[in-house]
Amino acid sequence: MTRPVTVFPESRHALYEAHGYSAAIRSGDLLFVSGQVGSRADGSPEPDFTAQVRQAFANLKATLAAAGCTLDDLVDVTTFHTDPETQFAAVMQVKNEVFPQPPYPNWTAVGVTWLAGFDFEIKVIARIPAPG
Repeated sequence: MTRPVTVFPESRHALYEAHGYSAAIRSGDLLFVSGQVGSRADGSPEPDFTAQVRQAFANLKATLAAAGCTLDDLVDVTTFHTDPETQFAAVMQVKNEVFPQPPYPNWTAVGVTWLAGFDFEIKVIARIPAPG
């Protein structure tokens, strides 16, 4: 059995060290990506909500790329929202920019009360493409 391997984007930001977690874990041909938030390189949140959602997707793309994946390799998506009712339009706007046409990924959205100073988080599982 293959041992899980940690994956970090090239520009590993301060949140990973501050909170002691890996950006992603590769196990076989699957990549389990920790919740990505709209943090700047120093770990602080983007203050504007829509910009925070865009930054969360940018951080996700960087983590996927570090494992040789893209958004096309997503198998499962879960997002966490601190105020889903008022945030829905902004999240959908960014979602439609990131996934402009089918096939769309499966998606589960969860309302939460706390995200450590953030208002949006995205967690995914991706299948790592075969080499070549």
